[in-house]
Amino acid sequence: MSSTELHAGEATGKRLAVLALAALGVVYGDIGTSPLYAVKEVFAGNHPIPVTEANIYGSLSLFFWALIIVVSVKYVSFIMRADNRGEGGIMALIALALRDVQDKPKQARLVMVVGILGAAMFYGDGMVTPAISVLSAVEGLEVATPALKPFVIPITLVVLFMLFYIQRHGTALVGTFFGPVMLLWFSTLAALGLSNIVAHPAILHALNPLYGIEFLLANKAMALVAMGNVVLAVTGAEALYADMGHFGRKPIQRAWFAFVLPALVLNYFGQGALILGDPEAAKNPFFLSAPEWALFPLVGLATLATVIASQAVISGAFSVTRQAMQLGFVPRMEVQHTSEKEQGQIYLPAVNWGLMLAVMILVLGFKSSNNLAAAYGIAVTGDMVITSLLATVVVARGWGWGWARAGALFACFLAVELVFLAANILKIPDGGWFPLVAGVAVFVLMTTWKRGRQLLAERLKGERLELSLFLESLAASMPTRVAGTAVFLNSDPNGVPHAMLHNLMHNKVLHERVVLVSAQFFDVPYVPDIDRVEVRRLRDNFWSVIIQYGFKDEPDIPLALSMCAGAGLEFNLLDTSYFIGRETLIPRLNSEMAFWREKIFVAMFRNGGSATAFFKIPSNRVVELGTQVVL
Repeated sequence: MSSTELHAGEATGKRLAVLALAALGVVYGDIGTSPLYAVKEVFAGNHPIPVTEANIYGSLSLFFWALIIVVSVKYVSFIMRADNRGEGGIMALIALALRDVQDKPKQARLVMVVGILGAAMFYGDGMVTPAISVLSAVEGLEVATPALKPFVIPITLVVLFMLFYIQRHGTALVGTFFGPVMLLWFSTLAALGLSNIVAHPAILHALNPLYGIEFLLANKAMALVAMGNVVLAVTGAEALYADMGHFGRKPIQRAWFAFVLPALVLNYFGQGALILGDPEAAKNPFFLSAPEWALFPLVGLATLATVIASQAVISGAFSVTRQAMQLGFVPRMEVQHTSEKEQGQIYLPAVNWGLMLAVMILVLGFKSSNNLAAAYGIAVTGDMVITSLLATVVVARGWGWGWARAGALFACFLAVELVFLAANILKIPDGGWFPLVAGVAVFVLMTTWKRGRQLLAERLKGERLELSLFLESLAASMPTRVAGTAVFLNSDPNGVPHAMLHNLMHNKVLHERVVLVSAQFFDVPYVPDIDRVEVRRLRDNFWSVIIQYGFKDEPDIPLALSMCAGAGLEFNLLDTSYFIGRETLIPRLNSEMAFWREKIFVAMFRNGGSATAFFKIPSNRVVELGTQVVL
């Protein structure tokens, strides 16, 4: 090997190490804080199992093999290969699955519905994760001194408020510390676990899957309840896939196998060893694993780790919402960029404060991590099942495996995940109803918005004029032309925008140059700049511009129009006016959509963000022209 190749290899290795460290802070926050409450819930939760040697070995065996099967094999080895041009997450998976069944409308509709349900479940998970993570960390104060118990909830609420408050400032500065903090956190997990394993090395017998199988066979109904708590160990697995676009597959895989997985296994087995030696420690085995002098520092470190875990979920909610917005599943919302360097660092005020309100209600309503654990899991397992179903379509059609091979592979994963889901269904009366209700509500809103937009487009299309015929009629009787450039936003490149018709009707003039702009969104993350604009010159100084975006691109019409100069279309900002149509919707009975859903759609439409802000059009250059539409 030459010295150049050696240096290149070293540089690549260093870059992978840096990315792997960053991934610790962003990707593994959620799954990395599960040891705070997962084992405790099995033996001291709302439905505890008896603390016996067989149950300890059996439950720990289930913990270990859940991490191997669900995380290591399913997500790290298979799901992460299903990327949409390097991007992962539920929206990318929906796009891939839809692409593979586009020739079959019924299957495409089913994929769409299932995918939206998966995205909706993500929001349910996003509400519970910050609440249970931060609350379980602050509860460590009770272990340090029972006198602090009355302050646990107030402190939790303050920490959560500060977390959501700083979102508008962005995570660029804080994010620098995420990796090192989580490195210290996982090192602490490993050290705490190892110290207890050394004292009771027999706990390593639980690595044998037979203990888990015997536990399930011997306990039946009780084992199913325990499985509902075992799933807590794999919550956050979907983050590996969702954040793939930020770090790439290899750094995430390397961080998992080299560091995160060993640290988690050591800690879980260390907690089991502690309970094996002292059954009373089952009430909070994580904090009782630490020496007394280390309790307060450990509470502080755990709180930092849970804040980082919560931050990843909140950022994920921002990202998913923006993707859903650009794919037409939610109304336009205000999007603020918190970094000049990183495009992905965004802040959505409506999502942030809505999420904070839900999290606060959860903390005040459930009051403890034990109670919240009952609400945690059903949204996660539902999302896992949906991911497996969508991935089956992608592997069967997109990878060319065929339905038999793909079905056989994912049937193995589904066998585990459906057990997890069944176990969590038992939690519905105890609190599992909350993320379920939240997920169903989000699902109804997203499907209503999608269907409402389709219905609105049909109504407007029924009233549209063909652009070619319109231009011919203008040539026969041209109205007065005035100086300047008029840009009309046009949803249909082959039709005449309603705003232009209203302008002609009321003002009786046309600008010297008229540009019809259509923004189109595709099921790919990004569209390269070279493909951004498609420019056509029409007759009588009319122009057609089609601007293409991926679902992670940032729409910016003035910026896109500046790229038209190469096609002979140049813009002077001070000489350009933008005309936008604004529809007033009127619901009606006996429409194609239920009346109650029409009312919801009208309310969402009325309160949605403006096209001006969404497309970054200068507000002082905009003219809005309204029309009424009966749905």
